[in-house]
Amino acid sequence: MSPHRRVTVTSPQTRLAHARRRYRGRWRPTTLDPAEAPRAVALYRVQLRWAIVTLVLLFALIFGLPLLLAAWPALDEVRLLGIPMSWLAMVVVPFPAMVALAFWHLRRAERAEEK
Repeated sequence: MSPHRRVTVTSPQTRLAHARRRYRGRWRPTTLDPAEAPRAVALYRVQLRWAIVTLVLLFALIFGLPLLLAAWPALDEVRLLGIPMSWLAMVVVPFPAMVALAFWHLRRAERAEEK
């Protein structure tokens, strides 16, 4: 027998699901106060618009960079530390650009909630 005590680790969602099962009635999500509903709908629409803009920019980055490099084959000739510049662009540019895009999107969502 092990001297250590076994502990069950569950997520908060699991505990919530178990709590709902104990409640005999049908579980329903809370409803908004009718006075807050128009603001919630407006906030949803603003954030959805910014999400679509962010996704378009992300797809432009992911698909546009290879197309740009294919259209500009001279970057294969330029080398930095023996590595073609086009390869470096494919490795170095996307990830910082995606992080910057994520921060930009987060800031826009926060601004929409503050208004």
